[in-house]
Amino acid sequence: MSTDWNPTSWQARPAQQQPEWPDPSEYEQVLKEIGGLPPLVFAGEARTLQESLARVCRGEALLLQAGDCAESFDALSADSIRDKLKVILQMGVALTYSTGMPVVKVGRIAGQFAKPRSSATETQDDVVLPSFRGHIVNDIDFDEGARTADPRRLVQAYNQSAATLNLLRAFTKGGFANLARVHAWNQEFVAKSPAGERYRQIADGITDALAFMRACGIDPDHNPILNEVDFYTSHEALLLGYEQALTRVDTLTGTWYDCSAHMLWIGERTRQLDGAHIEFLRGVRNPIGCKVGPTATPDEVLALCATLNPEMIPGRLTLITRFGAEKIAKGLPPLLEAVQRSGHPVVWACDPMHGNTFTAPSGRKTRHLDAVMAEINGFFDAHASVGTWAGGIHVELTGDDVTECLGGGHDLSDNDLGLRYETMCDPRLNAAQSLDLAFLVAERLRG
Repeated sequence: MSTDWNPTSWQARPAQQQPEWPDPSEYEQVLKEIGGLPPLVFAGEARTLQESLARVCRGEALLLQAGDCAESFDALSADSIRDKLKVILQMGVALTYSTGMPVVKVGRIAGQFAKPRSSATETQDDVVLPSFRGHIVNDIDFDEGARTADPRRLVQAYNQSAATLNLLRAFTKGGFANLARVHAWNQEFVAKSPAGERYRQIADGITDALAFMRACGIDPDHNPILNEVDFYTSHEALLLGYEQALTRVDTLTGTWYDCSAHMLWIGERTRQLDGAHIEFLRGVRNPIGCKVGPTATPDEVLALCATLNPEMIPGRLTLITRFGAEKIAKGLPPLLEAVQRSGHPVVWACDPMHGNTFTAPSGRKTRHLDAVMAEINGFFDAHASVGTWAGGIHVELTGDDVTECLGGGHDLSDNDLGLRYETMCDPRLNAAQSLDLAFLVAERLRG
């Protein structure tokens, strides 16, 4: 790590996508309060994740990074967290069973509260107010009080992240993730879809295998490998004051870790090489990700690799591509070739969501599963043409039976969007559509 870095050095750089806090002194007091609170995750957990991502980097495992577009303060419940975890576990089972490869599971959860916006303001009926930036900053209601940035929300985000992490640890280590429960993860509305039926066949196969193990005298119910699962958290490191407040020195290594999540990523709007977000994340030792899209050039991507992972540590850096189905075939191969020639060890993951967003005739923002799948196919095609490893996927999903994205096994149309369109920001895949996606990835990997 460069000796010219410290947790405040980002403050000398231009910082994009930061809210305007009405009372700077109150904001500073809140950050001081958060800085005195316990870390949300631990440096050792982040190191373990980096070791797992190094396996992805070598083509020995897959990365599944998935979860909410933006977490809500209004949706903190055990049921909501459990159902989201169910979907990710189902996708992981489908991928592992179909490909024979381990899956590194990273949730967009327990901290994904902030959202970048294309404009700092929003106008309705000639009224101009600050844009909604996620519940960690303000509220979605269009009135002056709701849209005023409130620094106390940072503390609420910390508390909700801690509660969510507590439940995730209980679910993943307390028996819920036991493979003997593989049928119980299949929710009723998913089971009735074609993807749900395919999943049931996999679950039957796993159940038969566990019965065979018992007959041979092996007790799978008390085997940690079959009874527990490693699950990690991640979010976009957007609000740098909050991230700095949760950055701590690891007592074992003497290096800095951002203890707000195991993995942090930099968005497409904040990856300026001379910007504050790159400056901050280059110095923490967590595994980090960086979104790259159609505007990224090979030289820029190589500069990002050199800045964010100068020691060329496998598993340290994940490049998350987000081109859109129509642009990936032309835009991705030059980036793959440049990084391959440079020798930089990166995990390549595909975000097939953000480049395929459009406004439906009903006026709602949506994505069509066909376009999402087309981008994933383009991602695999590009890697096959260059000879690099297509390491994983990065998707926005929910465990609820929402109607926010078109297509899928239930063939949702524009007329269906209004039934359960619940997202605060971007449209998410429901559980059945998420399984459709997992089976597509499995098929491409088998091929």
